[in-house]
Amino acid sequence: MEHIITFDSTNLAIKAEHCLLEAKIDVKVAPLPSGIRAGCGICLRADPAVIPRALLCLEANGVGGVNVYCKAPSGPQGSGDYMEIPEEQVQQVQQVQQVQQAQEAQEAQEALEKQAKLNSLLQSCTSGGCGAKISPGELSKLLAGLPVFPDENLLVGFESSDDAAVYRIDDKQSIVTTADFFPPMVDDPRTFGRIAAANALSDVYTMGARPLTALNLVCFPHSMDLPVLKEILLGGAEKVAEANAVLCGGHSIYDKEPKYGLAVTGIVDNDRVIRNNTPELGFKLVLTKPLGTGLILSALRGGVAGHGAVGKAVWSMERLNKYAAEKAGSYRISACTDVTGFGLLVHAMEMASGCVSIVFYTENIPYFEEAYVYAGDFLMTAAGQRNRNHLAGKADVGGLPFAMQELLFDPQTSGGLLLCVAPDQADDLLAAIREGDPRANIVGEVVRREKEAVLFK
Repeated sequence: MEHIITFDSTNLAIKAEHCLLEAKIDVKVAPLPSGIRAGCGICLRADPAVIPRALLCLEANGVGGVNVYCKAPSGPQGSGDYMEIPEEQVQQVQQVQQVQQAQEAQEAQEALEKQAKLNSLLQSCTSGGCGAKISPGELSKLLAGLPVFPDENLLVGFESSDDAAVYRIDDKQSIVTTADFFPPMVDDPRTFGRIAAANALSDVYTMGARPLTALNLVCFPHSMDLPVLKEILLGGAEKVAEANAVLCGGHSIYDKEPKYGLAVTGIVDNDRVIRNNTPELGFKLVLTKPLGTGLILSALRGGVAGHGAVGKAVWSMERLNKYAAEKAGSYRISACTDVTGFGLLVHAMEMASGCVSIVFYTENIPYFEEAYVYAGDFLMTAAGQRNRNHLAGKADVGGLPFAMQELLFDPQTSGGLLLCVAPDQADDLLAAIREGDPRANIVGEVVRREKEAVLFK
């Protein structure tokens, strides 16, 4: 049975109708019933269930002079007898509804917070980026037990810790294949997609090749909203397009933690394949990106990273190594690798063959200043410590400041290229690369094998 809301004036009734309709409270304008002798000539009819909410809305909008009537229980049906609902009774109902509204608002907020937590990429996993890699020592033991498949067309396999496989398809060209994926290291899904794709594409560039096709590799939790995954995939697609490659599809499964990356196929001329373990004596080493992304991401996960530091790291991780690799294509390069989860020193150890050592000019190594501060405050990464343990007894870092040691072991996500370039071309290559990667620098040289494979000066 409808209730009647009356007003002292027609203007108030009109204002009330406007306010209630704006608040999506269903009311109907009607002539004042003859059984009611108070108020102006019009009233608002409403369902009893919405009366408390309607009165709260009117009070909030400064509409006064309001009374509420209902049919008198004892009156005959349709007799026109009405009774006014006492103000204190209306207030009691209002109070009950206010409590209910507060509870509903709290439950809604808790639901939003719960959903936000479920959709938080950082909270969904314990590690992210290349910092999630299996340690180099453990990985080498695993690979040592795998069978070898001899094939004269397989130019580069997994026996040399190279960045990608190279398979000859004819006398002129070879295909390059690689796959890389990992958990998130940032909370923004599209940014995560861009970084993961840039990281996967990098392995093709290190081999002197150009990417042709890419396939998405996806692990995604049931509990997360699918629009989050769509943003991840859009970010990855942006980088594939930037690389002038073609995204052809992919594979996806449900998993407890989100993970994303690409399987990439590239192409390279047979006489232009670049390996990671063929450095020539006297050649200079050019590092194209600064170190420290792992430390900054660890600080981000711990809630202590500055906005500026995170912005610098994200820009660096999203930056394709395409541009530095294209510049290097015009110079004599004897070896190349990208610096990722194993850190600069482990990758340098892989580059040094049995007859050469890598000498780093420590003062020339570029790094993010904020990362150096974090390392000095003993904010370390688990992957960095795995890298340190792996190199124990193989590289003497004891003479370096502790913060610099941590930067050298720091796992890089989508890190830069470490290029081994002819000494007479190093300055020209550096100048060309710095046009797009201004922090690039000449960081070392290749010398005859000394006691240790990696040295510092």
